[in-house]
Amino acid sequence: MFRHSSRGQSTLEYVILLGFVVAALIAMGIYMKRGFEGKLRESTDQVGEQYSSGYTVSDYTTTTDVAQKEVVSSGGVSQTTISKNLQTKTGSETVDALSKE
Repeated sequence: MFRHSSRGQSTLEYVILLGFVVAALIAMGIYMKRGFEGKLRESTDQVGEQYSSGYTVSDYTTTTDVAQKEVVSSGGVSQTTISKNLQTKTGSETVDALSKE
């Protein structure tokens, strides 16, 4: 009289199993992220102290030499010609010790 259908039952089992797998992957993701961040921090700690601009001392002189000709004609129309534009920078830059104790 009644036929037992195992087709619907096996589909439901697969859906439940897939749900468990997805839940496990989501839960593992948190721990994998923490592990990755820990390894990254360990690597950066091994590099040592990082550069800080507060420890940089610089002394520069910048010289600019420009030759410019501007012609203004009647009606307020102007024409500017730059024949020379030279900029030089001389000086030094040093980085003090990173650990000031």
